[in-house]
Amino acid sequence: MTVRAVVADDSDFDGFRRRARALLLAGVAPADVVWQVGAGADLFCDAAQEDIAGTADPGLRVSREFLRVLALAALHSEPGRHALLYRLLWRVRAEPALARDTLDADHGRVRLLARAVQRDMHKMKAFVRFRPMPAQAAAEVAWRGAHPPSGDAPLHVAWFEPEHHIVEAVGPFFARRFAGMPWAVLTPRRSLRWDGASLAPGPGAARASAPAADADESLWLTYYRSVFNPARLKLRTMENEMPRRYWRNLPEAALIAPLANQAAARTGQMLAAQATGEAAHALALRRRAKLVPISPAAAHDLDGLAAQVAQCRACPLGEHATQAVFGCGRRDAHVMVVGEQPGDQEDLRGLPFVGPAGQLLDRAFGELGWNREQLYLTNAVKHFKFELRGKRRMHKTPGQREALACAPWLEGEIRTVKPRAIIALGATAARSLLAGPVAVTAQRGQWLRRSDTVPVLVTLHPAALLRSQSGDDEGEYRRWVADLARAAAYVG
Repeated sequence: MTVRAVVADDSDFDGFRRRARALLLAGVAPADVVWQVGAGADLFCDAAQEDIAGTADPGLRVSREFLRVLALAALHSEPGRHALLYRLLWRVRAEPALARDTLDADHGRVRLLARAVQRDMHKMKAFVRFRPMPAQAAAEVAWRGAHPPSGDAPLHVAWFEPEHHIVEAVGPFFARRFAGMPWAVLTPRRSLRWDGASLAPGPGAARASAPAADADESLWLTYYRSVFNPARLKLRTMENEMPRRYWRNLPEAALIAPLANQAAARTGQMLAAQATGEAAHALALRRRAKLVPISPAAAHDLDGLAAQVAQCRACPLGEHATQAVFGCGRRDAHVMVVGEQPGDQEDLRGLPFVGPAGQLLDRAFGELGWNREQLYLTNAVKHFKFELRGKRRMHKTPGQREALACAPWLEGEIRTVKPRAIIALGATAARSLLAGPVAVTAQRGQWLRRSDTVPVLVTLHPAALLRSQSGDDEGEYRRWVADLARAAAYVG
């Protein structure tokens, strides 16, 4: 015989627990139960009201954490969630170990539903925006169980479109956060009202019931526009955290597209506006760094600079590296190529770009018809930074302090070689050459200018191509070679 089990509404987990417990005690198999939400008579006797983990049924024990996962999954919008939860409870009663077996198909599916609900709850807490509504208009948003705001106090109303049945579960968060402010959250399926003392659920509402933008939002948008930093924009990361479907309800969303479109140009303007070629925080770090002074005799002599670099201990890298790796190549080269730091092979051999990244660079030079001997190759940092993993030395990106400690040596090379142009391979090289952050991915293939007017071509480090997992390795390589080709006129 098929049994129909009805829960009062989509967020009624307590009702589900009572009915599931009664069904378990009666030995009704999952295949014989039809779960329904809302209207309809419950044809099954609902006499047992204890929790499913209660002492009256020694055959079923679940942990508090497992129960929490069930409660979250029950708020999912998937129609078959109650049948899934009951089937898992039926199996856990016979095999208690399943409550800890996340590799089980049913258990794994329940946890996926719970995680989706948690994400939706997090997004609701982050993206709800309250707007004040006059007291008279607020009366239309009130419903039984909630009192209208006293006097002329406005009701703050927010519109949100959750994926799942989370409104009542998130309500206590807003009640704690805005305890002294009467508010209402309206959604298409369910709404919630706080009158300063208690929460009251209500029916769904239409978007038109929520107030439109108010005067205070113009101040917020002005602030948002003024603090937007184009050099730190990562649009894909932002969309992962703030999916586009939430944008239509966020006042600042209207600014995102135009600000993102202007990001690259504004970053270039910020870099060009640096009067001295260095940001103030970089200057402060440099003053605190224990820099080795360049002797007057070595100031314009590459051999003298190399000897001093070998003795440099301005940062800890020199103590652990095999040797310093100074630049090499034509001493009056028209083009200088600057990378990040030596790698494992460079550290052992004492020459720049002789490892896998150097081999890729040589391949590009060959395709461009360049001879390595025409160029001067060096790195922004002169010692190898690594961490040990077993017997292997794994590359670690040098920090800003380490790059600043090596800045005098790089500037000495530039001052001595006097290149007509410089190619910056990667973010560390670009930062060291231009004395500020550079969005390499956004500005690759572009010429930027140093404070001494030497043009700098920004592109990726060859090691980044070796690490790439884009699935279009050849296409990325061709684009990188095209970036390098922009310096061909200087090489000739």
